[in-house]
Amino acid sequence: MILMNDFKAEPPELHQAMLGAASRVLESGWYVLGREVEVFERQWAAECGVAYGVGVGNGMDAIEIALRSLGIGPGDEVITTPMTAFATVLAIVRAGATPVLADIDRQTALMSIDSARRCITLRTKAIVLVHLYGQIRAMDAWTELCAARGILLVEDCAQAHLASLNGNMAGSFGAAGAFSFYPTKNLGAVGDAGMLVSDDEALARKAAKLRNYGQSVRYYHPEMGLNSRLDEMQAAILGERLKWLPEFTTRRREIADAYLSGIDNPLVKCMAVPESPQAHVYHLFVVNCAQRDKLQAHLRTHQVQTHIHYPIPIHQQESCLNIARDPLGLANSEHHAATCLSIPCHPQMADAEVDVVIAALNSFSGE
Repeated sequence: MILMNDFKAEPPELHQAMLGAASRVLESGWYVLGREVEVFERQWAAECGVAYGVGVGNGMDAIEIALRSLGIGPGDEVITTPMTAFATVLAIVRAGATPVLADIDRQTALMSIDSARRCITLRTKAIVLVHLYGQIRAMDAWTELCAARGILLVEDCAQAHLASLNGNMAGSFGAAGAFSFYPTKNLGAVGDAGMLVSDDEALARKAAKLRNYGQSVRYYHPEMGLNSRLDEMQAAILGERLKWLPEFTTRRREIADAYLSGIDNPLVKCMAVPESPQAHVYHLFVVNCAQRDKLQAHLRTHQVQTHIHYPIPIHQQESCLNIARDPLGLANSEHHAATCLSIPCHPQMADAEVDVVIAALNSFSGE
């Protein structure tokens, strides 16, 4: 079976480095908020082209803490997309704000700026822009919209590690960027982990308090915070995996290029090509097919694993049926959710496996 992710196939040198990192932490006797976290915070902030990184427990907490650090809470509306992991919206709710869903663009599955404009009200305080599947697009338009309307921009970069546009990295365009280091991400830990990044020193200082019970110094709690600390073990392992990220990202792009040039089936549609090669890191390679379930079954018979990201848009989740949304509806999101399919695009794939996936896609007849 050609897997969506294959951690066992990663280079032995990387596994040895990760074991060495784990041993280093155990021998240090310091497991929470120590040197490993501080080093990785600086490393990842530098990769993102910003001044500050604040390690937290996971990507959802990174969004919540970013919003709370920006003063966003009860009475405020935050616009985002229904085509995202549930954590994006849950983070807005946990911050005390009200999520409002804008529709997506059919060609990219990213939030439509026209739909977002229709969602803006006097209560709108922020937009959480999700860099879905690893792509960033039209950032000038988004930053200009937010500046003109006095709206804060928070980037959900959970799938966009090292994506860049016009020399600027994902996470550097808005007031804050939120990253997940869940194991399947392009830069993944061996458990939950996350970070928010920013050029705003005051925001970073507040975020550092909020992640640690709202504590300023030991036993003093000027904020009502939460327990969301990136631990030393995950930080040390992430530091080792970061060394391999450029090479792994290049391989993802090579596979995506092969798919874009090789997939030739009128029943299978690839997403729009990126604005520039560096603007997409292909956390996921997604195709659309009106007969998605049949295509998924067909690929399974050819020993190709697939997933759906995401089969149920946020506004159709049982807990979100009454969520605010674009007054013109979310038809594009519903169409994408019914037709999208993610195919393997991980850096351990061999060229022969890529060829198998392409051949299987091209042989699909819909029957």
